[in-house]
Amino acid sequence: MSEIAKKKAVYNDLYSIPEHTTGEIINGELIVTPRPSPKHVYTTSTLGMKVGSRYQFGEGGGPGGWVILVEPEVRLGENIVVPDLAGWKKERYPKAVETNWISIPPDWACEVLSPGTMRTDKINKMPLYGRHDVGHIWLIDPVAKTLEVFRLESGRWVVVAVYAEDDRVRIEPFHEIEINLNDIWQEG
Repeated sequence: MSEIAKKKAVYNDLYSIPEHTTGEIINGELIVTPRPSPKHVYTTSTLGMKVGSRYQFGEGGGPGGWVILVEPEVRLGENIVVPDLAGWKKERYPKAVETNWISIPPDWACEVLSPGTMRTDKINKMPLYGRHDVGHIWLIDPVAKTLEVFRLESGRWVVVAVYAEDDRVRIEPFHEIEINLNDIWQEG
């Protein structure tokens, strides 16, 4: 019995996905997921504001020096991923971007997990981020109210810490500021 070869996804395939979905190309496969739930968006937006205001703009005593983006397209080799949040040290962020994607891997990526993306985020995207030297990954589950922090060491992900609920944390690479996790969970 012969196996039918799958067509390798290319960037133009992203233009054919339905509106109100997110498309990524991971290991040659087009991955299409629905837009995130309000709980997911609340967590992403709130965390983006807390980290971005201090690390991108230096507000509230933050150090600045970063570019923090919500849902950027990032090209990692032939892969196109859309982390929920990503950050580049300002000196590494490209001066001009002529494409929809950013071709320099971020220094930090954050994935807000949902039932529809959890497997892809953990099984497919984490190893991909590691192969492209993304230094830090945060995995946030807004339903379980948990935050897992990983650091890349010698090409492997090492668990730095796991936090939950209303912990007040200082987390690398943003350890200069305290984040009250209770602020990023949408109630109800």
